[in-house]
Amino acid sequence: MGVGMDVIRVSVETATSAPDGRTNAYLLGTDSALLVDPAARTDDLDDAISDRSVDHVAVTHHHPDHVDAVETYADRCDATVWAHATHADGFAAATGVSPDRTFRSGTVIDVDGDEVRIRDTPGHAPEHVAFEWTGGALVGDLAIAAGSVVVGGPEADMRSYLTSLRRLHARNPENLYPGHGPVIEDSRATLERLVVHRLEREARVRAAVESGARTVDEILDAAYDKDISDVRRLAAATVRCHLEKLDTEGDIAWDGQHAEPR
Repeated sequence: MGVGMDVIRVSVETATSAPDGRTNAYLLGTDSALLVDPAARTDDLDDAISDRSVDHVAVTHHHPDHVDAVETYADRCDATVWAHATHADGFAAATGVSPDRTFRSGTVIDVDGDEVRIRDTPGHAPEHVAFEWTGGALVGDLAIAAGSVVVGGPEADMRSYLTSLRRLHARNPENLYPGHGPVIEDSRATLERLVVHRLEREARVRAAVESGARTVDEILDAAYDKDISDVRRLAAATVRCHLEKLDTEGDIAWDGQHAEPR
């Protein structure tokens, strides 16, 4: 657990693409607690908040598997609802709640006298943030203990995602509290692994294009050496983000349908 911070992780069942079909909600603190990513109302989460005063509710990003019970717990706890200042409308649309207060990167929320600082960590989603305190960081879908994070969809950005991983690596939090799966105690090693994985996948995508693959399906077949039939849609979305990054950086030409070497 983070130094000086009481942290409770509650795994709740959600409609998520994560392998176990669950999302972590977190309670930071006791007397003026911050509830992050209340993905669904469950008995376990009800029990977790029953013996503490929840003063604040916030989310790491607006994907449905992280926000679906924001309104429920904000009302139940009469808590202050926070949202990113530049994405407040998106937050309201996703949660059905207009935020009471907004934050930017660097904003501090007081939790039991400890500072929880907001850090912009875009990439998986443009509004994605982490919550950082002495000894730990709650990182949503930036990192995961095993496997990799899907960086796909129209609002995902692979360049931003890699930058977010590197910036968090430089700050070197003791523990990472991810949106899915167990707490990560080897934070630097995990962040390094995720960067290396993305760069290796990017190299395979570039090599596939240079070898003649032109469409996403052709690139998928060339860039993956394992059976991805169960996750092909997610892999395709991630490959598109790699192609967009490579096009922006001038390594290949990608028009949204076809790729060409430069």
